[in-house]
Amino acid sequence: MQTQYVPYSPAIETPAEDEIQVINDIIASMRRLSERTREIYGRNVRVSHGKSHGLATGELTVMADLPEPLAQGLFAKAATYPLIARLANVPGEIITDAVNTQRGFAFKVLGVEGPMIAGHQGQTTQDFVLDSGTTYFPMPDAKAFLLQHRLMEHAPQFPTGLKEAVSTVSRLTNQALKAVGAESAKLDFFGDSRIHPLAEAYYSQAPLRYGDYVAKLAVVPVSAAQKDLAQEGVEVDGDKDPDALRTATVGYLRENDAEFEVRIQLCTDLEKMPIEDASQEWSEADSPYLPVARIRLPKQEAYSEARQHYIEALSFSIAHSMEAHRPLGSIMRARLKAYPVMANQRRQGNHESHAEPASIDQVPA
Repeated sequence: MQTQYVPYSPAIETPAEDEIQVINDIIASMRRLSERTREIYGRNVRVSHGKSHGLATGELTVMADLPEPLAQGLFAKAATYPLIARLANVPGEIITDAVNTQRGFAFKVLGVEGPMIAGHQGQTTQDFVLDSGTTYFPMPDAKAFLLQHRLMEHAPQFPTGLKEAVSTVSRLTNQALKAVGAESAKLDFFGDSRIHPLAEAYYSQAPLRYGDYVAKLAVVPVSAAQKDLAQEGVEVDGDKDPDALRTATVGYLRENDAEFEVRIQLCTDLEKMPIEDASQEWSEADSPYLPVARIRLPKQEAYSEARQHYIEALSFSIAHSMEAHRPLGSIMRARLKAYPVMANQRRQGNHESHAEPASIDQVPA
C-alpha cells in the first residue's frame, strides 16, 4: 500500500490569538539579552549560534530520479548548487567548549530559483538552520519560547560564573517547560567526551513546507572518516583549549573532505506529527528520513582570519527561504519575525554591511 503524505495547505497552521503579542514580547526579551551580552563582549553577538567552529564552502547536489513526493522545491530536479556552511555552538554566548551545549549546522544554498517568502523577495539564496537533536529545545511553541527567554534574562552570564550559569540555565529551562505542561529536558552540560561537530547529525527540529507536502529536514554525515570521528569524540579541557571543537573542525577540514546526506521526513499524520508543537517527536516508524541530496565540503581552511570577519556579517536565517520551503508552526513563525530583527540589530551595532552573497567567490579563502 502506497504511503499517503499530508498535502500542504495554509490551513494546517493554527496560530494562537495572542501570537503577535507573544512574538513582540520575544523580540523585546531578545533585545534585552543582546544588550547584556554586548556589555560583556564589547560587541553585538548572535542571539543563537554565537560561537563559530568554522565556515566552509562546498556543493549541494540534488539526487536524480527522486519520486514525486521527494522531488519538491529546491529538490525538484537533479542539480548542483554552491553552498556555504557554518558550524557553531547553539547558545548566544561565546563560551568555552568545556560547556557541552547543542551544536548548530546552518547552510546557505546559492543560485536557487522560485518564489521567495515575504522579506526575501528578489534573492536567490535558501537557508536551512539546523541543530543537533530531533526536537526544538524542547520548546513546544512560541509561548514557551518567550518564557524561557524571560527566565534567561535573570540567569547569570557564562563568562562570570560558568558552572552556576549552566546549572541555572538547566533549572530555568525546566521551569519553562513545566509552566507550559511540557516534559522536563535532560540537560547534560558537563560530562565525558563529545562527538566531533563533523560527525554529528543535525535537524530542522520543527516542520517546514516541502513543496506540495510537509516535512522535517536532516543532514547526516556519511563519509567513512566522519563515521570514525563519531567513535572517537572530542576531549575538551577548557584550560588547555577553550576552542577545542573549533580546533577539531578546522583541523579535520584542513586535511579531509566532509560529506553529508540531506534527508527528508514527510508528514503522514497531523495528529501524530503535529505542526504547532515543535517538541513532539515525529516517529521514523511512521515516516523514515529519506535521502534527497548530498553536501560535499572539500578540504579547506575553514577559519582563516578573513573568514572570521566574513562570518560576523553573514546571516543564516530561516527567513531566507523559498515559498516552497516556508518554515511552519508556532516556533518557526516566531523565529521568522524575531531573527531578522536581531540580525539587523547585530550588524548595525557592529557597523557591518550585509548583502546576501550572489557568488561563492565572495567568500574569502
